[in-house]
Amino acid sequence: RARPPWRPEEPLLLAELKPGRPHQFDWKSSCETWSVAFSPDGSWFAWSQGHCIVKLIPWPLEEQFIPKGFEAKSRSSKNETKGRGSPKEKTLDCGQIVWGLAFSPWPSPPSRKLWARHHPQVPDVSCLVLATGLNDGQIKIWEVQTGLLLLNLSGHQDVVRDLSFTPSGSLILVSASRDKTLRIWDLNKHGKQIQVLSGHLQWVYCCSISPDCSMLCSAAGEKSVFLWSMRSYTLIRKLEGHQSSVVSCDFSPDSALLVTASYDTNVIMWDPYTGERLRSLHHTQVDPAMDDSDVHISSLRSVCFSPEGLYLATVADDRLLRIWALELKTPIAFAPMTNGLCCTFFPHGGVIATGTRDGHVQFWTAPRVLSSLKHLCRKALRSFLTTYQVLALPIPKKMKEFLTYRTF
Repeated sequence: RARPPWRPEEPLLLAELKPGRPHQFDWKSSCETWSVAFSPDGSWFAWSQGHCIVKLIPWPLEEQFIPKGFEAKSRSSKNETKGRGSPKEKTLDCGQIVWGLAFSPWPSPPSRKLWARHHPQVPDVSCLVLATGLNDGQIKIWEVQTGLLLLNLSGHQDVVRDLSFTPSGSLILVSASRDKTLRIWDLNKHGKQIQVLSGHLQWVYCCSISPDCSMLCSAAGEKSVFLWSMRSYTLIRKLEGHQSSVVSCDFSPDSALLVTASYDTNVIMWDPYTGERLRSLHHTQVDPAMDDSDVHISSLRSVCFSPEGLYLATVADDRLLRIWALELKTPIAFAPMTNGLCCTFFPHGGVIATGTRDGHVQFWTAPRVLSSLKHLCRKALRSFLTTYQVLALPIPKKMKEFLTYRTF
């Protein structure tokens, strides 16, 4: 297959954030950055920096878009952002190790503000909020602008590993836990638990809601991935194909693709509507000094789609961040990173944030691309048409293949 006419530069390290205080050797604490997240509007960044602390940082950073050759690539996270009236960096002390983070969509519907005015006894969640999943099974909901605790959600019996809000703005929150369940919460109803999803036999590592809000994907320490209906909260199907535990999952921006990452060193791209396996991205050793016989070296930790849907980022135990183009089988760029655990794209593109076992966060340049008109049309159509609806259209076969991502 022909390569694209351009070759993106290797990701450049823009900035690195480190905990602003020395590690405490306390058995209750750990220093891993298990989660990193941007608010949907791109104005805030959240980082679980270990020791029960979450940092909320206004975006962009002071050192954003550092030119090449800039030497000071880190700053202590304890510095407050300057400027009167501008958003300030906040420290959220969660009291427990923080595993999962999720921002609510922004802004909330105006009707919610009107409703809250007539129900003053209920915490106002008409603002941008951050959900934090904790070691003891609790979920704490914080107001981003003030750093105040709004709600405490109880129900899980073990670590809350991942969190996901419905992108529609309905303030429905999904949580994934080591107690082998997923739980659905409605923040518009006092944080009421409205459903428990059971069926996994192992710890649930990851949950992701499709951008069209129709499907929920969950990955546990199992070889299969579960797809649930967000309308009926019932299991649609299991996706079988991995050879080891699946640890991360993400939907494409148009909801037409699902990617899953596993300890088996593979990312699998699925059609979530049909359950078809479209392709696999294998993580082979790049460093010859590493022992190829140890499969765990390339175990995947995290996978995520870029906001325009043309790229993937993956973090693996072989000390590399990889960037993949959607239609190529090999990575188009690499960056060296040690002890990587998680990754996410900036909502407007151009930057990837990664978290590490050392409690650090790194920001990398990501490919900036002008989407083709073909891809923009496909993305627009697939945001409201299922695969089956596309296949039923009276259009040429090649067009159907393109619209259903069958042209790889």
